[in-house]
Amino acid sequence: MNNNFNSIGLKKNPSETTVVVAMSGGVDSSTVAGMMKKDGYKVIGITLKLYDDGKEVATSKQCCSGQDIMDAKRVAQKLDIEHKILYYQNKFKQSVIDNFVDSYLKGETPIPCVQCNQTVKFRDLFEVAKDLKADALITGHYVKSVTVDNQTNMYRAIDENRDQSYFLFNTSREQLNYLRFPLGGMLKDETRSIAKKLNLNVAEKPDSQDICFVPNGDYASVIQKFRPDSFKKGNIKNMEGKVIGVHDGIINFTVGQRKGIKVSDKYALYVIKIDAEKNEIIVGSKEELGKKVIKLNNLNLLVGKEEFNDNVLVKVRSTGKLLNAKVNFKNDENTLVYLEEFEDGISPGQACVFYKKDIHGEKLLGGGWITL
Repeated sequence: MNNNFNSIGLKKNPSETTVVVAMSGGVDSSTVAGMMKKDGYKVIGITLKLYDDGKEVATSKQCCSGQDIMDAKRVAQKLDIEHKILYYQNKFKQSVIDNFVDSYLKGETPIPCVQCNQTVKFRDLFEVAKDLKADALITGHYVKSVTVDNQTNMYRAIDENRDQSYFLFNTSREQLNYLRFPLGGMLKDETRSIAKKLNLNVAEKPDSQDICFVPNGDYASVIQKFRPDSFKKGNIKNMEGKVIGVHDGIINFTVGQRKGIKVSDKYALYVIKIDAEKNEIIVGSKEELGKKVIKLNNLNLLVGKEEFNDNVLVKVRSTGKLLNAKVNFKNDENTLVYLEEFEDGISPGQACVFYKKDIHGEKLLGGGWITL
């Protein structure tokens, strides 16, 4: 029996280890597939067709487009690995797009990438990888994974500008023990350098920036397409409840927004709250945006609650900084997070993600959805 661990923390020779690599057609996942092949693993690449772009021309800034699928196919041919395409348009529409639209209509600011990772990418692809008898599911996410005694924990990537752990907080413990993230200890330049050495056609491909089903970041057009009746005029009120303007639909606004309110006042106005039931936007000063207490529901914890006995670090938006906080678990539908300092623009529908520092870095503890 082999008593040595391979590069993904399993006691098997790479030649006897089958891995499924989620290949989006971008440089990151393509490089991961190349690394696994170079190290001698049996690699199966899987690309997901997630949405129908119809007559729209997908730009290079969108992920999961038709061009991406062709790029993934070419990389697989170059690496001489098995490659499968799974057609998940219906699953994606139900699990991600419908949720995205519903969330905006509730006055929330959704994060479709979390829903996508939680459902079609990790839940469904996880099952496919298991059915293929793979030993691990590998992705090109920039998060660090550390496996000790068959238990894997997730950490923020060393490249903080690329770290994607926020989007993966809803990963289950079972999934996490099966997942591996080889890029978490690398900088993006290193990834591209490896891609060039492997002579991959995507080595210089630009990063995807837009949400795959939201062309040019115009989410209102997506909602118009699926729910054309959702653009209803309503009142804009100040913090005292006085009507000071009219809006063309709450889906045009997010908490913390300044532009597009189109109401003049003696000071700059920001969206403080969105009341979906009354179809109202409440605006106020920047000072009124700050919060120190956040309420969460639908928690997902990857560790025991004893790890929250003292201060933890939280992120309340994907691009936000780490904030010192204390967590009070009343129950799964009513958890309170107390921030040490006021934070602006905290919006329902976003996630509050927990971290704690240890010898390996900032460990992901889990998170929950912000309700107010």
